Amino acid sequence: MALIGASPRHFGVLRYFTVKNEVFGWRCPKDGDESVYGGKGVVNAVRNVNELLGPKLIGIDVRDQAEVDRIMLELDGTPNKSKLGANSILGVSLSICRAGAGAKGVPLYRHIQEISGTKYLVMPVPAFNVINGGSHAGNNLAMQEFMILPVGASSFAEALRMGSEVYHILKGIIKAKYGQDACNVGDEGGFAPNVQDNREGLVLLMDAIEKAGYSGKIKIGMDVAASEFFRKDGNYDLNFKKQPNDGAHVLSAQSLCELYKEFIRDFPIVSIEDPFDQDDWSSWSSLQSSVDIQLVGDDLLVTNPMRIAEAIQKKACNGLLLKVNQIGTVTESIKAALDSKAAGWGVMIKTGAPCRSERLSKYNQLLRIEEELGDVRYAGKAFRSPQ
Repeated sequence: MALIGASPRHFGVLRYFTVKNEVFGWRCPKDGDESVYGGKGVVNAVRNVNELLGPKLIGIDVRDQAEVDRIMLELDGTPNKSKLGANSILGVSLSICRAGAGAKGVPLYRHIQEISGTKYLVMPVPAFNVINGGSHAGNNLAMQEFMILPVGASSFAEALRMGSEVYHILKGIIKAKYGQDACNVGDEGGFAPNVQDNREGLVLLMDAIEKAGYSGKIKIGMDVAASEFFRKDGNYDLNFKKQPNDGAHVLSAQSLCELYKEFIRDFPIVSIEDPFDQDDWSSWSSLQSSVDIQLVGDDLLVTNPMRIAEAIQKKACNGLLLKVNQIGTVTESIKAALDSKAAGWGVMIKTGAPCRSERLSKYNQLLRIEEELGDVRYAGKAFRSPQ
């Protein structure tokens, strides 16, 4: 048997492990002591692991991910993990998943394939976030991310090369047009030039794609993060970052919907994430019924199976942005992905621009997996339903 038998103190590595709080997902309260790590410490989470979770899990088979997660959720007993917090629950869940793979003597991705019941492995289409706007940048772009998707590549390795080439060509275009300072990168590795409107950002992407010689092979995706500029009156302010704000760029939900349709008509856009506020269900459904692209829920869904079920029923979107750190356990994340795929949705995982070590390490790992698998299919143009 592969049992959890180490001292609970071994979970102390979680001391520096912090994750994001989401409104509709789990809660992960930080310590709040401003004198230690600026109030962002997780000593309480480590204590929950050592004193509450650890003792309950000693002796459990690490290969039984569902049972481990069930015990932790039962111990927490709240709908949003507010008692123990996902800093502790998620850290343990992920650690158990890795331990389970080790106990089986298989790679982590194979273990996840087995516990999820997935038949086929397919290499994903990377979505490179190459221009930053919204709350991620200091420019005037209201929309948060402008991404490139190399759907025309023949393999993940080729897709990574194509994306990297466009990224560096884009850097040269931005430097020539906006100056060296505009080549500084945002928190996800994308550039943040002083672009004045969203169409200008899309034009920059088209110029870089064409100059790289990949017209038709690389498509465009957007993460609008519309909740950032949603107003209490139900309208959307595309000038929300500019002060003073004269209100000249406030759009109704219907007008914003028409703007998206214009973008889809004028640019090779295949995916839009969070085009409306997380509670503006009717606008989501209206856009979904009038376009034939992937509409991805992030703020809308927060990887929560209950929110996913509601979105399926309301026909609000057709894609999930899968984030394990939003729902808090591996088992719940797998359910969210399987529920989405059963509804015919796409499942998207983003890792940012091909820049900075914490992001390149993920791309490098995907390269290693592709090499190890050998004859494995790349999702390519079928990225929305890669079966």
